[in-house]
Amino acid sequence: MRLGAIWIGWFRKWKFVPNVWFRVAHLACMGVVVLKAVFGIVCPQTTWEKDLRFAAGAEVYEETFMQHWVHQAMFFQLPPAVFTAIYILFFVGIVLSLIGVKPEWRREARVSEGFESGD
Repeated sequence: MRLGAIWIGWFRKWKFVPNVWFRVAHLACMGVVVLKAVFGIVCPQTTWEKDLRFAAGAEVYEETFMQHWVHQAMFFQLPPAVFTAIYILFFVGIVLSLIGVKPEWRREARVSEGFESGD
């Protein structure tokens, strides 16, 4: 969703899109997701949700949160490797968006604006 927002925002000239902190945070978060998927680390939120479901006496599913809800929405089961591949492709898309839609440092933007106005 955010990757689409970056490209759509670039075309629509949304102000948050070139913000370097937004872009770095986005890349870092997706990097964590990729590393967890590659190394088979279960998301702490999934563990917490399962513990809360168990404590509440609700059904506790075996798969990850994403696998469970994708199955609920689309009525088919995907192996974990498919999700890992999707995460990796999404991460590569984010990296490519850094090349195609360059982030800007605010300070540099102000300096260049000052030079353009004749200061």
